Amino acid sequence: MINILQNRYAMSKKGAKDLMSSIIWTLLLDFSFMLPVIISFKYIDETLFNDSIKSQGSRLIYYIGISLVFFIIMYVIAYYQYDSTYTKIYEESAKRRISLAEKLRKLPLAFFGKKDISDLSSTIMEDATQIETLFSHAVPQIYGAILSVLVMGIMMFFYNWRLSLAIFWVVPVAAIIFYLSKGLQKKMHENLYYVKRDISDIIQEQLDSAQEIKAYNRENDFSNDLDKELDGYEKLMIRGELLIGATINLSYVFLKLGLPSVVVYGAHLLSIEKIDIFTYLVFLVVASRIYNPIMDVMSNFALLNFLDVRINRMKEMDNMPVQEGNSDFEPKHFDIEFKDVDFSYQEDVQTLKNVSFKAKQGEVTALVGPSGGGKSTVAKLSARFWDTDNGRITLGGEDISKVDPETLLDSYSIVFQDVTLFNSSVFDNIKIGKKSASESEVRRAAKLAQCDEFICKLPDGYNTYIGENGERLSGGERQRISIARAILKDSPIILLDEATASLDAENESKIQMALSELVKDKTVMIIAHRMRTVLEADNIVVLKDGEIKEIGSPSELRSKNGIFNSMVEKQYMS
Repeated sequence: MINILQNRYAMSKKGAKDLMSSIIWTLLLDFSFMLPVIISFKYIDETLFNDSIKSQGSRLIYYIGISLVFFIIMYVIAYYQYDSTYTKIYEESAKRRISLAEKLRKLPLAFFGKKDISDLSSTIMEDATQIETLFSHAVPQIYGAILSVLVMGIMMFFYNWRLSLAIFWVVPVAAIIFYLSKGLQKKMHENLYYVKRDISDIIQEQLDSAQEIKAYNRENDFSNDLDKELDGYEKLMIRGELLIGATINLSYVFLKLGLPSVVVYGAHLLSIEKIDIFTYLVFLVVASRIYNPIMDVMSNFALLNFLDVRINRMKEMDNMPVQEGNSDFEPKHFDIEFKDVDFSYQEDVQTLKNVSFKAKQGEVTALVGPSGGGKSTVAKLSARFWDTDNGRITLGGEDISKVDPETLLDSYSIVFQDVTLFNSSVFDNIKIGKKSASESEVRRAAKLAQCDEFICKLPDGYNTYIGENGERLSGGERQRISIARAILKDSPIILLDEATASLDAENESKIQMALSELVKDKTVMIIAHRMRTVLEADNIVVLKDGEIKEIGSPSELRSKNGIFNSMVEKQYMS
């Protein structure tokens, strides 16, 4: 049973055990609610046939004492039911979030380039919250209600099977009606989920592109598009609520027929003396209460259909292949070598074909070529953002596919073309490169990256908060902060993906001077479209259509009058 719950609801083993415990305590709590009713009927039954005042007085005291004991039992059961249903469920929710974060941490880094932020944040935050709420307020109650009604039904059939049939004949009819709509409910919930996610994507895109939208006077167009999406979502929501409401209410109508069935059939049995008045009263009271938990089960089952979409998302995340490897990695040197590497982002579309070259330690290797040629892919593969389809990539002679990605990245300092900064101080943003760095080390890295001058002009200098993603800085300033991080980390391997694209010629020259000091005895791989950026490189790899077309020093390639020489001449002519 534990394994079934674990697989059904994407839980940890302890979480499944806690859910099982919660179901048991909920079942006991449901039964405990029957204790006052049972004691009341027992007292009435005995007092109806005993006229002795003295006997009734002592009996009343006895039943009051029993009632107090029962209330204490109910309190204890309610306490443990609350702890197992809420506290334990919230603990499992915390573990689920941590497990999801750990899963994301072990996925290939390039995975995040294929997923939009709103999709991931929806899974981590909204889906986890919805699952937490339903597991604390619905799931244990569903199973507890089903079991308690089942046990009560069996006991009542033993007590009087005729009246029990009158009570329960409506249950399978209502259940069938509800079950026949399950497929429609599931499809509706899936549509709602994905439409809502699409709307989140649109809102996220519009927020990110607010500057471009205003620049081209497209506010009304984008606003109208969003309104259409929201109108569609609203109509789908109404249609879904009507479907679920109609199904559940139709089931409720059939359940409500149970009480008049007991009234009419019980009266008939009473008239022919098949039952006594006490039995009739007992079944009338039970019939007035027994359908409420059944209706709750149906309502909560509708919520479970809603929950399935989110659980499937969690399972999808859990089933994603992770990158693993040896965490004990100490290479003798830091040469990066590609050996017959093939790679594809998607089937039948090959991105790299038979790529082979070596980026040696102590040298600068530049990756150049037309856009879409595979330069960024090569750089990311060298840091194991993805794993190759064929061939090998080695660092210090060791296959990087056998090395744990986090261990591997300790050896890399990377500056991406798209800079990401955090809503914190300049100092903290640079210190990300090395958590243990002192203030003097941070300032030194900033000076080498040509940041110190503009930082000192900020209101609070290095303590100035720069806004979300560095919105208070220019593009060139943001990029230099990113370079300062890489300088501070001082790793043996440096990857620069268009690191100077947002810099003017003067600052680019300064950065090149800083990098020339930094690259001593290090492996440096540069991606650049500006030819003057790579003319001082030791080795140049020209990529086009995923293949290496030329390889050699700048002077060698200039003399060949090939692709590289053509690119240089075109830029200098322009």
